Amino acid sequence: MMGSRTGWWRRRAAVLLLAAVSLSAIVLAAAAAVDSGEADRAAEQHSERISGSAGDVLEDNPVGRLKVFIYDLPRKYNKKMVTKDPRCLNHMFAAEIFMHRFLLSSAVRTLNPKEADWFYTPVYTTCDLTPAGLPLPFKSPRVMRSAIQYISHKWPFWNRTDGADHFFVVPHDFGACFHYQEEKAIERGILPLLRHATLVQTFGQENHVCLKEGSIIIPPYAPPQKMQAHLIPPDTPRSIFVYFRGLFYDTGNDPEGGYYARGARASLWENFKNNPLFDISTDHPPTYYEDMQRAVFCLCPLGWAPWSPRLVEAVVFGCIPVIIADDIVLPFADAIPWEEIGVFVEEKDVPKLDTILTSMPIDDILRKQRLLANPSMKQAMLFPQPAQPRDAFHQILNGLARKLPHLEGVYLQPGDKRLNWTAGPVGDLKAW
Repeated sequence: MMGSRTGWWRRRAAVLLLAAVSLSAIVLAAAAAVDSGEADRAAEQHSERISGSAGDVLEDNPVGRLKVFIYDLPRKYNKKMVTKDPRCLNHMFAAEIFMHRFLLSSAVRTLNPKEADWFYTPVYTTCDLTPAGLPLPFKSPRVMRSAIQYISHKWPFWNRTDGADHFFVVPHDFGACFHYQEEKAIERGILPLLRHATLVQTFGQENHVCLKEGSIIIPPYAPPQKMQAHLIPPDTPRSIFVYFRGLFYDTGNDPEGGYYARGARASLWENFKNNPLFDISTDHPPTYYEDMQRAVFCLCPLGWAPWSPRLVEAVVFGCIPVIIADDIVLPFADAIPWEEIGVFVEEKDVPKLDTILTSMPIDDILRKQRLLANPSMKQAMLFPQPAQPRDAFHQILNGLARKLPHLEGVYLQPGDKRLNWTAGPVGDLKAW
């Protein structure tokens, strides 16, 4: 059986290596180009436009469709945190920092709160790191509560809607549940004060207590400049069939196994560690980005949370994402046709992964690669500095614009029940 599968790959390799050309260089150049139109034209012959309404949504321009007022918070809630620990600028939760910077100079910003459609509170809840560089979950809810108390006392706008016309960027593992372990995140639940606000978060899973209705799911931060620095020649063939680098077991936090990634990563390793079609390892080589550009399929399994930067990296580098995370809600799902560009594999079907991938028709593989080569698709996954048209910043604004106008019912009337400021775990009520 192993020989026949390897033979299948070798027989088809000639076709794939000729047709599955790495197009990421063209598209990443678009992210950096001053004249993005020229870069788009360069990629056009290798890409396929997303058909139907999804393509139109992806290319929407939010300017003129909404106005955002930014609360001027004391530096301790944002900029002082970055000054104290600049590592916050480079980790996968950094969208909260760069969204703030983007909005400060954005055309949608208004200095007049009376004409604002949305109110934004720039608080960096993940910029409190351990020595290993991981966000501490313990202070995050206290920081958020403190910031909301501040704006509710200084301005009248929060109190008229209990935050229903406010949005917050909460890129924690499990969003506004503010914990990196799912069991504890579920136990905590979403911070009660954010019950009416719109949450912009990386976490998305159907029917989960940490995903409230109306949230906007975004990609995690992956450094655009770093990826651009690792581009390889665009005609490099994709000689790796399946690629993955990362943990398969987390013995420190899950010593008995089976809980981490719900066992899906362990199954990957046990089933395919000796399969010649699978280039999988715990090693993270300096050629990681280059290797992704040489791969046809890039595995994107869940870890402690269902999302990771691998999804962004796969799309940007034109590597077909193989998404192994049951019930995941993916970034900008109303604009990006994930079913058309990716491969979804249920966690229970991981042992069949080789059969699933080797059975895909070459025409389907090539079409996914053409769609992945669309510059708008790749741009939507990135938070570049400076911002570019159709990037992740603009997709967030598009999502907020599509929620307008606010319903009349969001505005509280005299006697309406307000939020319970003392709800939640006792530790969250401590002053920060």
